[in-house]
Amino acid sequence: MTGLISALKGCTSPNVYNEVPDGGWGWLVAAAFFFVEVFTYGIIKIFGIFLQDLMTDFNETNSRVSWVISICVFVMAFTAPLSTLMSNRFGYQPVVMLGGLLISLGTITTALTNSIIEMYITMGIVAGLGYCLTFLPTVTILLQYFSKRRSLVTSIASTGECFSLVALAPAMNALKEQIGWRNCLIVIGVMQASIIVCGALLKPIVIKPKPAATEGSTSPLKEPESKYDLENEITRTSIGSVDSGVQSVTSSQINLSEGQDSTEQDSAEKKALKKQEVEEQAVVPETTLKQKREDSSVSRAKLLDFSVLRDASFNCYALFGLFATLGFFAPQLYVIELSVSRGVSRDSATYMLSAMAVAEILGRLSMGWVLNRRPIRKIYILLICTVLLCPVLVIFTFVNEFWGLMSCSCFYGFLLGTVASSHIPMLAEDDVIGIQRMSSAVGVYVCIQSFAGLAGPPLGGFLVDRTDNYGSAFYSCAAGMGVGALFLGLVRPAKSGLCLRRRRKEQQTTDRDSSSQGNDDGPADFVEMDMEIDNSPAKSKPWPV
Repeated sequence: MTGLISALKGCTSPNVYNEVPDGGWGWLVAAAFFFVEVFTYGIIKIFGIFLQDLMTDFNETNSRVSWVISICVFVMAFTAPLSTLMSNRFGYQPVVMLGGLLISLGTITTALTNSIIEMYITMGIVAGLGYCLTFLPTVTILLQYFSKRRSLVTSIASTGECFSLVALAPAMNALKEQIGWRNCLIVIGVMQASIIVCGALLKPIVIKPKPAATEGSTSPLKEPESKYDLENEITRTSIGSVDSGVQSVTSSQINLSEGQDSTEQDSAEKKALKKQEVEEQAVVPETTLKQKREDSSVSRAKLLDFSVLRDASFNCYALFGLFATLGFFAPQLYVIELSVSRGVSRDSATYMLSAMAVAEILGRLSMGWVLNRRPIRKIYILLICTVLLCPVLVIFTFVNEFWGLMSCSCFYGFLLGTVASSHIPMLAEDDVIGIQRMSSAVGVYVCIQSFAGLAGPPLGGFLVDRTDNYGSAFYSCAAGMGVGALFLGLVRPAKSGLCLRRRRKEQQTTDRDSSSQGNDDGPADFVEMDMEIDNSPAKSKPWPV
């Protein structure tokens, strides 16, 4: 029993490093994120293999069945602040393990439903909430384990959803033909329970930099130096003295007249200065303790922080995610029907999704390799890929043959992989929000993004119904991607303007402090004090000869 308790403590105890490890336990976290991608976004993308069966068994239309995925994606993204709140309060491990349990439970109960309304609850709400509690904490802690290799590792690990399209989609389709769609969903739900094991691998990380070498308080040179300063503070040179240290006759006569009174005054001044030094030494530790308490209270992370909405660069980036999401899901839903409407057989049209998935893997890996190079402004690379997506989506509507549609699918998959693998990790860059506020920003960002995930597929379906042309859905995706690229281009100027205003404000504050210090009355100069002494009535009397 004791061994089991110690093993559990070892699994939950944080990993402490002096700096970001860029490896170590982070590789296990990356492997966990890969399987989380397979059983979250990957299952959402391959859910289309069940659409025809659901329409037949429940006697429902295509649009009503498609709302299952729309509700699931919306709940997954809209509840992102809840995921952030629970992760900051309870840690990443229990939250992800709870999410894995909800995903498995929601998928298995979906196989037991008797109506599409019940499926809205089981797959849309229960499983969607599990997807949220699983995906965001995993990607957040993965970014904390890597710094230099962050872009490359996240790109490789995020290929899990593409692996699901390439491998799981045909395997589950063949299994469905053998055992039926309900039993197939049960098999998928059991496989998704492995996310609980992945959540157990997400050990928290603590970075404790090595303390810098500080000068000891008991230096052997400190006491003689302080005594020397004390003697120079007490023994003040009069205006009648010269650089050689030989006093003039006037100053000698004055010193003789003062006699014993001067010696008593010097000893009193020494005692007063020593008392002042003791008081200062007692005040310094108290001030340091208060400063440490203030720093700890400031550095304590909030459970849910919406202050990122006051950052202009984050607002521009969130609007980019809102509009760009319109082009994430609709093309994959309608590319097969678009190909069939252009004269391609349905069997051949299914290859569009496979080609899109393979190209997406290459895009994610290429984006990771490019962003891992130094020096490079990563947000500009993301902007270029987003802008290129717009003409590719438009070209879809002009192509009428198999190989043309296949080429567009490959280009779209490649560019989609570059954007999808980097738009969330880009929040950790200083151009957007920074790694310190990443955990709070990602929840707010995905929550804003959720509205586009909910409205994207129904908007495409509405345009298709009104125009009787599947190409109109691609036009709406291209328009959304173009507006998103516009806001993405404003992120860097907004950040630069904010930093410039902060510098000007700090400079004004510094100038104001320096001017106020210049106006303060400082201690009297030694020369002025000696001049006042020499001009005193006692010293103006001539010395008897």
